[in-house]
Amino acid sequence: MEIYTITSSHEKWLTVAAFAEKCSWRAGKYLAELMRGNAFKEWERVFAAFENGAPVGFCTLTEKDELASKYPYSPLIGFVFVEEAHRGQRISGRMIGKALEYAKGLGYDKVYIMSGERGLYEKYGFSCMGSFETVYGDSEQLFVISL
Repeated sequence: MEIYTITSSHEKWLTVAAFAEKCSWRAGKYLAELMRGNAFKEWERVFAAFENGAPVGFCTLTEKDELASKYPYSPLIGFVFVEEAHRGQRISGRMIGKALEYAKGLGYDKVYIMSGERGLYEKYGFSCMGSFETVYGDSEQLFVISL
């Protein structure tokens, strides 16, 4: 299992975009659009898990993800997905770990993640801050971890 930190210039960028577009999670199609449209800031990254040369999961580290811009919290991990056949192998944790290392290297002392899931991100060391508005007008739980 390899976890890659990629940008649009990485050789695996389009492979990950194609994988995201065809994955079982509807948000994957949106991530693929963002990747193909080069919608990432210079410092933002996609983290992709590969097994035997094929992508099996991804996540991102971006300025805001789906958190409404009125909140001061940044950066956020988003788009956490692992292909069903590879779940239960702690791949999400490894990708999140890479994202946290990268954020720390950029000088961040905290990283956030929004999710409707309870009990998932706490096992990676995140704490729930409460319910916050998303860019879609609904709300989800915002989690934080100190680096």
